[in-house]
Amino acid sequence: MSLKDKVALITGASRGIGKAIAMELALMGSSIAFISKNPLHVEQTEKMLQNLGVRTKGYALDISEISQLKKTIDDILKEFGQIDFLINNAGKTEDRLLLRMSEADWDSVMNINLKASFFMIKFVGKHFLSRNYGKIINISSISGLTGIPGQANYAASKAGLIGLTKTVAKELGPRGITCNAICPGFIETDMTQHLPLERKEKILKEIPLGRFGKAEEVAKLAVFLLGPGGDYITGQCFIIDGGLLA
Repeated sequence: MSLKDKVALITGASRGIGKAIAMELALMGSSIAFISKNPLHVEQTEKMLQNLGVRTKGYALDISEISQLKKTIDDILKEFGQIDFLINNAGKTEDRLLLRMSEADWDSVMNINLKASFFMIKFVGKHFLSRNYGKIINISSISGLTGIPGQANYAASKAGLIGLTKTVAKELGPRGITCNAICPGFIETDMTQHLPLERKEKILKEIPLGRFGKAEEVAKLAVFLLGPGGDYITGQCFIIDGGLLA
């Protein structure tokens, strides 16, 4: 499968799942525009993707800065001429028990995980509508399906992404635009790396496949949905968790 005539816009692409998706799409020949908060990470990821022989450009931006987000998307359209795929991957956690969670903890997670994704779809969606084409993937989480103690903000934001996904699919579907969510379980990323050993061991006992997932495995699912195999799939939530929620 080749996607060499496509342009993907990915948030949070400098590490973890976002980086893996960027690499998989680059291997398929897609041009990659990406957004990440850390300028050094942007530079490193840009070089890595260039080494794969694809056109790429990174943008250092805090996506919760909505006015700057709109300008950045306009800059990307000027640079690349089009956007075919939008992958809302950027996310953050501020874990605390609900009664100890501050308003700032709540707002910072919701602003990155949900609010920014809404505006990404809103801004890029106008371009998709002008072409009667576009594919959107929102990276949610099994936390948004089950809830996890200490993650009221994160779980709510990821559940919100699923509701957003289903609504966007119904609103934009008549114009040839698809929107799906991927709900990873415990994946080997920076986020899970910091879990206490005791917690990791407990989780592993609950996963039928007996291991954490790999970012590359999530990326391959995303690329399938963005390719021809996903043309008639929209409004769905794909769980990739090694059987944890089976």
